[in-house]
Amino acid sequence: MKFFSTSYFVAFIFLFTGCSSDFTFNNSKILNDYPSGSGITYLNNHIYLIGDDAACLLITDTAFKVIDSIKLFESKQKRIPKKLKQDLEAAAVVSFNRSPAILIVGSGSLAPYRNYGWLINPLTKQKIQIDLKPFYTRLKSAGIDALNIEGLTAIPGGIVLASRGNKSFAANYLIFTSNEFWDRQDNAEIKICKVGTNTDTASFHGVSGLEYSKMSDRLLLTVSTENTYNITQNGTIGKSYLWIIDNISAKKNMTAINPSKIIDLEELDERFKGHKIESVCIISEDKNETQLVLVADDDNGASVLFKITLKK
Repeated sequence: MKFFSTSYFVAFIFLFTGCSSDFTFNNSKILNDYPSGSGITYLNNHIYLIGDDAACLLITDTAFKVIDSIKLFESKQKRIPKKLKQDLEAAAVVSFNRSPAILIVGSGSLAPYRNYGWLINPLTKQKIQIDLKPFYTRLKSAGIDALNIEGLTAIPGGIVLASRGNKSFAANYLIFTSNEFWDRQDNAEIKICKVGTNTDTASFHGVSGLEYSKMSDRLLLTVSTENTYNITQNGTIGKSYLWIIDNISAKKNMTAINPSKIIDLEELDERFKGHKIESVCIISEDKNETQLVLVADDDNGASVLFKITLKK
């Protein structure tokens, strides 16, 4: 019995902290001139970064050198005022008219401004604004009263969004929907799945970003603790985690999913301490390891990019 208890304890520690020998901290960079990094995605050696109160989509290379930007709003201020911002929280590469496009969506946490999204052609920079109110209304009617979209990624046959909970609404949800759902919002497929088991309002862990691995069929989620009790206010920054869900394609019809592995980023490297990780993207992957870029928002007008490598 003593051996069983010890083994169980070791397995528990591995699940909740990961393994430092399987992790490499490559580098990081502070973007002092770009505020509130919230969503990140990758295409053709370019990293696309959106801030929830930024006026443009920022483009960097994989060394984090800023190489371009795409203006979304006219603003003389570095940060768009909170009551007016679209709160663009999530970005992903999706298929649109059989070509890759950057989809960015607002959180839906406050009408009317936050019910919008953008479709951007990365080659021509042509952009289309999308009113997501019909789709977001359906999500609220389906049970996500405190809607707060923070994650977005494309998977085979569809798109996944994540709604972050808070200390008053202690539930995270994955929303599985169809490709180009924005073109048929009234009847696009919706499957809602609760993710994670933590419902403790004192230490709630909220999902902040999503990424899908085509090679391993894994869903990667960035998760953080924050001292906030509603969907529109920021709170004191806590700790950040990376959750990994294996075989996500086989779990789309489940009503609840727990992560297969939880990585405490601060436990792996103290340079994550004090940073609220908002999203993640894969920039390279093979059968042995995955290289990730994570973005953090310091709540004071800057963004921080981190590059790490995880062994499989």
